[in-house]
Amino acid sequence: MRKGIYILPNLFTTGSLFAGFYSMVATMNGDFRTAAIWVLVSSIFDGLDGKVARLTGTASKFGVEYDSLADLVAFGVTPGLLMYSWALRPFGRLGWLAAFLFVVCGALRLARFNVQVTTVESKRFIGLPIPAAASMVSATVLLFYHFGWPSSYKKLAILLLIYSLAFLMVSNIKYYSFKDPSIIKRQPFAFLVLAVLLLIIIAAEPVIMLFAVFICYILSGPIGFVMSYPRRRRLEKALHKPPRES
Repeated sequence: MRKGIYILPNLFTTGSLFAGFYSMVATMNGDFRTAAIWVLVSSIFDGLDGKVARLTGTASKFGVEYDSLADLVAFGVTPGLLMYSWALRPFGRLGWLAAFLFVVCGALRLARFNVQVTTVESKRFIGLPIPAAASMVSATVLLFYHFGWPSSYKKLAILLLIYSLAFLMVSNIKYYSFKDPSIIKRQPFAFLVLAVLLLIIIAAEPVIMLFAVFICYILSGPIGFVMSYPRRRRLEKALHKPPRES
């Protein structure tokens, strides 16, 4: 701290925190659509701060801790308050407990990430990342506004969604982190064509496609966990197999 701190990555973190706080202000004013949009803006800033720090060589312990605190506010407290005010209030105690569970599981997810950051592979996250969970909440709100559905429409499904996201954040299910260095290396030409087509589809129906992208990412963890179960069982049997006597 006596040597100073890096300004650029921490400015992006502050931008993420600002967007999350403004989302809470919009929620308290009853403007849930704007609140959902600002959570997505916060996730963009959150994605940039780490990349800027790595590219410029300005990563620091202070930045890691500040980023975690900002994430807890922007992706834990903010979406929890948004979902309670928008859809969970009619459930009474069950509703605010669901919102609180989302917040506390997000905090536990961040704490576990901080202590495991140097001991797990960078290509995979253990548990659903809290920005993805918050983005899923925002995409759900925007989808309802897009189709003109009231928050009471399928409200039980919304309650189950919050409990599911909370569970996935603290689970041991692995998710792709998009930190693989091979992504930025040379790729086949067909990958560029597919990326352009994906951008066109997203631009045509941004709300629907954002919801589809986030739900696919969230389901990718459990699907991968189930598909890799036979391989994990074989590895466990091989590890616990008694040695053969000579």
